[in-house]
Amino acid sequence: MPVRPQQPGRANARRPQTKPAGPPRPWVITHPHAAGIDVHSDTHWVCVGPGPDGVRQFGAYTCDLRAVADWLAARGVTTVAMESTGVYWIPLFELLEARGFDVHLVEPGQLHSCGGRPKTDRLDCQWIQRLHTYGLLKGSFRPPDALLALRGYVRQRQTVVRAAASHVQRVQKALEQMNVKLTEVLSDITGVSGTKIIDAVLAGERDPVVLAGHASPKCAADRAEFAKALAGTWRAEHLFALKQEWELLQFHHRQIDACDEQIRAELGRLPDRAGAKAVPVKPRQRGRKKNDLRFSACGPLFRALGVDLTAIDGIDVGTALVILAEIGVDVSKFPTEKHFAAWLGVSPRTGRSNRTEKRGRPRRGKHRVKQALRMAAQAVGRTQTPLGAFYRRIKSRIGGAGAVTATARKLACLVWRLLTHGAEYVRQGLDEYEGRVKAKLAQALRRKAAALGYELVAKPTPAPA
Repeated sequence: MPVRPQQPGRANARRPQTKPAGPPRPWVITHPHAAGIDVHSDTHWVCVGPGPDGVRQFGAYTCDLRAVADWLAARGVTTVAMESTGVYWIPLFELLEARGFDVHLVEPGQLHSCGGRPKTDRLDCQWIQRLHTYGLLKGSFRPPDALLALRGYVRQRQTVVRAAASHVQRVQKALEQMNVKLTEVLSDITGVSGTKIIDAVLAGERDPVVLAGHASPKCAADRAEFAKALAGTWRAEHLFALKQEWELLQFHHRQIDACDEQIRAELGRLPDRAGAKAVPVKPRQRGRKKNDLRFSACGPLFRALGVDLTAIDGIDVGTALVILAEIGVDVSKFPTEKHFAAWLGVSPRTGRSNRTEKRGRPRRGKHRVKQALRMAAQAVGRTQTPLGAFYRRIKSRIGGAGAVTATARKLACLVWRLLTHGAEYVRQGLDEYEGRVKAKLAQALRRKAAALGYELVAKPTPAPA
């Protein structure tokens, strides 16, 4: 057999000897009294340990949920892990938490990462119990029980607002089908002028000149243009659709008022964390919008949070309310602001392989705080503030989508700092921020010039005349 000649310089090039792999480390039991529950809409599979008598099937009625809690207590279980399946887990989670169990709500992705195993309900609950016994499952964040009612009211209000927006679109569709070009002369058909015109149409008025008289003199279009836009075909089926959609829109506005009353009452029940601090008074910088809260929530929010989140540029009362309802005031479960931003999904995911750092897209998800901070980032990008300058600087480099995510991350870090340290927000001036950016740019230019063998000399400023 021919021998391959050695290449020069590779006589001693051998792979480093690796240490022989020792015996596998035994798994450490973290939760000795753990149970796993596979949740469904009509049945729940519960596992408390190995063996055929360690798995039982229960129904989903309230009496069955009480039976689950009684059986777990009888078997000495102290902690429970369950998969977050739709909304079916909520009644069982709340009941077990009220009975004193340490309940962990587990994301389904943690359970499905290990493939190659049979898939049945019995095996699923056993797999959940086994992983939870060895501490391999991370529970999802859930605000304290005192904030669950406020979170429910805020989420319901957001749902009703979205439903009202869909009825506005259907009102506009009915008007377009009758060739009533109200949207061409009004920016908001549900404003004062639009409401008067639509009410007059539903009352039976068809004269475009009379309808144009309901428009406010402050409108950009004159009365003649209003009269031309309001000359429609007035078909009966389209008028019927317009009437129903308009009544549904008014009903949803009344529902929003009812949600605001519940939110106001719930904010009043929260403990006062502000103490002797005075409620900050700030002038309103814009007019009241239709979807704003129907009451002044600055004071109740400040007393519930203990800090003024609205002092941060871009965060208004609505955003602060979403942060309080979804997170609360205790962010100790997030060790650093980076953990908080990564949990929200506003920071890129990083990985390292063979001394090479790889960056990926932020974690996907429709977290309500994430959506609120992204909207706040878009709003602050149009302001003459340090955060607005930061948004525009990032936008010039990576585009608008990346600038929104980067600014939302900065807002999330500021929120974490205020909730953690409880200090007042110190607003930075725009001139100070731009000065720091120019100083860093000049330092980078001097470093590049020195690497190329040049010396960077500042241009002398001319003396004033």
